[in-house]
Amino acid sequence: MLSLSELKSLLATPQKIVITTHHKPDGDAMGSSLGLYAYLIQGGHHVKVITPTDYPYFLHWLPNNSDVIIYTEEKEKSEQHVAEAAIVFCLDFNTLTRINELGEVIRSSAAYKVMIDHHLEPEDFDDYRHWSINACAAAQLVYDFIVNVLEDGVMMNKDIATCLYTGIMTDSGSFRFASATSEVYRIGADLIDAGAEHWRIHQLVYDNATENRLRFLGNCLTNKLEIIRELNTAIISVTAEELKRFEIVTGDTEGIVNYALSINGIKLAAFIIERTDKVKLSLRSTGDFPANEICKKYFNGGGHRNAAGGYSDKNLEDTISYFKSILPEYKTQLLQ
Repeated sequence: MLSLSELKSLLATPQKIVITTHHKPDGDAMGSSLGLYAYLIQGGHHVKVITPTDYPYFLHWLPNNSDVIIYTEEKEKSEQHVAEAAIVFCLDFNTLTRINELGEVIRSSAAYKVMIDHHLEPEDFDDYRHWSINACAAAQLVYDFIVNVLEDGVMMNKDIATCLYTGIMTDSGSFRFASATSEVYRIGADLIDAGAEHWRIHQLVYDNATENRLRFLGNCLTNKLEIIRELNTAIISVTAEELKRFEIVTGDTEGIVNYALSINGIKLAAFIIERTDKVKLSLRSTGDFPANEICKKYFNGGGHRNAAGGYSDKNLEDTISYFKSILPEYKTQLLQ
């Protein structure tokens, strides 16, 4: 393992560094990655952000986004950067399967691996870990890493603040989830003081939809929403044909599950989507209902208690039926 003093010593002089995050990165993944990037380049480090896959268009405005390398589009270049890196920062994931093919590239790398994450059950591939399941976002932990661990809050600037605020805002549901503690609000205020324009960030993330996405959302709510009142559950399912018809791109399906959860009385919401290789599930819940348990137990996944995901090798229709068959096991909790 790498001690904090050894890590600080490494970071005291310019290093070749790679930052990566989970596949199909969301606001927290990109916000924490580009926030750490904006911090490290101030120290003269040679830094590359490499994402395993593409990510939503509504995050492309983030500072230094043009410097991001997408592994699936530039494999040779990405692997070269990993091979040359002295340190690889792994943000917002804690098992190498979450970064697809890039995982084995990083596993075999001689670089020190630094994990900054807030998910359950981390895999032991890292050399230094800044980890807490109590953090609302990886971006919160990056803030803590810079300000409290490295004691370098003086380096906080507008670019870092903008990125980290984006990560915290998106993973805390705009500061409305239970994970948005008073400490998170204080961090948010500090980031605003450092230059994050909170109103503009919210607009760029949430008020930046394409016409296709809005029409697709309308179809989901009008034609694909199923409510199981006797179990306080709502399901939205989408076929591959619908994705094609509405010309859906990465990011267009994000957050749709929350509309189902917003219905009065609903305790568990599922968004089940037919992809080319597998059927993907995104679950959201309220209160103490363990969405992550369902994903881990039945759908090869996991996540947080109220926000989790997984996949099924069954077809869409059979996956929906299987999901429904599981619900009676949780009837008592769903009706509390």
